[in-house]
Amino acid sequence: MGEYRKLRVLVHRNVKVYFKDKMLFFVSMITPLILVVLFLTFLGSIYRDAVTSFIPDGVNVSNRLINGFTGGWLFSSILATSCVTVAFCSNVMVNDKLNRAVHDFRITPTKRSTLGLSYFLANFLTTLLVCGTAFAVSLIYLAIVGWYLSFADIAMILLVILLNTLFGTCLASIAGLFINSQGALSAVCTLVSSMYGFISGAYMPIAQFAAPMRAVIGFLPGTYSTVLLRYYFMRGTTEALGEYLPDGAVDSLRRSFDGSIEMFGGEVPIWAMFLIIMLAVVVLLGIYLLLSYLQGRRLRPAKAPRVAKSV
Repeated sequence: MGEYRKLRVLVHRNVKVYFKDKMLFFVSMITPLILVVLFLTFLGSIYRDAVTSFIPDGVNVSNRLINGFTGGWLFSSILATSCVTVAFCSNVMVNDKLNRAVHDFRITPTKRSTLGLSYFLANFLTTLLVCGTAFAVSLIYLAIVGWYLSFADIAMILLVILLNTLFGTCLASIAGLFINSQGALSAVCTLVSSMYGFISGAYMPIAQFAAPMRAVIGFLPGTYSTVLLRYYFMRGTTEALGEYLPDGAVDSLRRSFDGSIEMFGGEVPIWAMFLIIMLAVVVLLGIYLLLSYLQGRRLRPAKAPRVAKSV
């Protein structure tokens, strides 16, 4: 069997293992479910009130426009966090290490590079599938409550999801190389699920953080994925609100809901955000490949000593 066919079989196997493990799937969906519950209970009304506070008295704005704005903010939060949290919790490589299935693969005539790549690709595909499903749900929701997305917005959102999923997969793959116990796995998944939703601005806009915290978050590549998703999800609604609000109010609204971000006293342009994410993916992927190679050399069995021939 060629290495390509082995890779395809292993990727298919890893994807099936993830979706067959109901508990693993549920754990990876905790953060999106929390965001939906928070939005339905009180965040939705808070953000609707925040949007209406920018509207002058006597100006009537349709509920579909306000709901489309807040709905875009909700799903940009879900997708920004899911691309990373799902990648961490759906890492089949860690489970194979814990149940020692990986040792069975290592005694087969399969290259370690093929095995490592299969875990990476399977993790990327499962995360992308879950996030793609969430994006499809977001389109249905926005079509019901208020549709203001253009075809260009949808295409750019898909591109950001792809890049952010690669970013999350690289992070999860690097962390998975060092996780060797169930307790460590649970701790990492819990920490990432709770902390990443906070630092990415999913639970509250980054603009509402204190200035030192905003400065720290500005150095995290995942922040720019969140801002890009916010920008494209809310671009149509902010343009529509521009018919009712002065330009200064629209810019203030966009900044208040993370439609843009400032660093070093200036607004970061869209192209620079894409460049930061892509560079982060390249660097993290290089780190993962290097660590995998070094770990593979350390685990390589030593050659048997040569026995001298008898005279």
